[in-house]
Amino acid sequence: MKKDLLKLLDLTREDITRILNTADQLKYEQKHGIVQDRLRGKTLAMIFEKNSTRTRVSFETGMFQLGGHALFLSGKESQIGRGEPVEDTARVLSRYCDGIMIRTFAQDEVEELARYADIPVINGLTDFCHPCQVLADLMTVREHKAVLEGLKLCYIGDGNNMANSLIVGGLKMGMEVSAACPQGYDPDPRVLEFAKSDPSFRFSLVRSPEQAAEGADAVFTDVWASMGQEEERAVRRRAFEGFQVSGALMARTNSGCMVQHCLPAHRGEEITAGVFEAHAQEIFDEAENRLHAQKAVMYLLMGGEQ
Repeated sequence: MKKDLLKLLDLTREDITRILNTADQLKYEQKHGIVQDRLRGKTLAMIFEKNSTRTRVSFETGMFQLGGHALFLSGKESQIGRGEPVEDTARVLSRYCDGIMIRTFAQDEVEELARYADIPVINGLTDFCHPCQVLADLMTVREHKAVLEGLKLCYIGDGNNMANSLIVGGLKMGMEVSAACPQGYDPDPRVLEFAKSDPSFRFSLVRSPEQAAEGADAVFTDVWASMGQEEERAVRRRAFEGFQVSGALMARTNSGCMVQHCLPAHRGEEITAGVFEAHAQEIFDEAENRLHAQKAVMYLLMGGEQ
């Protein structure tokens, strides 16, 4: 693996498989009370310029379970939030810590941090991508379906960071990927270019959620207005009308089709309450697997196992 986890575009299929296999092993050990001290004495600096529940709790808990320590650095309370150049933050934290996780807005900031840091940098989320979430998503689908290759992954909604990472991760793992997004809300052009880069990739971008869901094995969705887009909520609600994971849409999928949601969920908007509750076990398996997938990433990058 590379030194950092910045985006799934940087990983090979073998890299992703290694992370998922490691995550499975760490989950087994945690469930069976096996001591996991692989990162004993190591420290992860966690920079949060975007708030989070799952990201903070899963990384902090994961470091504790691996025998290490996590430091929470709020963007408002640290010097990076007061205008310190990101390259200086990278150099300073490299002298104190063994890894950096950052959850922020611009992908360029994460890339710049990694360029100047001597220690691994993990992308906890940017406006461009959400690699840790999608690693947990792939882990969950593989747990329930035993395989990834040959399955159809369907995404319904905004072509946001989740859509970008799901498209890349799904295609790299041999899945067919379909996405239904309203006009003007497509995934990032760099991701669409990647989807065309290999003749073996099976990808479709359509305007009809029903068409995208046809024959799907796993349906994914996300909120219509993400963090920082609250002022656009009324406009987005109109644009996304009909882009809801409902019982009628699920009737078009394969038998046993999973539903995944990165949370928080707005029942009655991107997903009906009925579909959410019918698939709650899968959705909260997915939420739990953030812990195990991220522990695998931290171990592989910070434990000298690249």
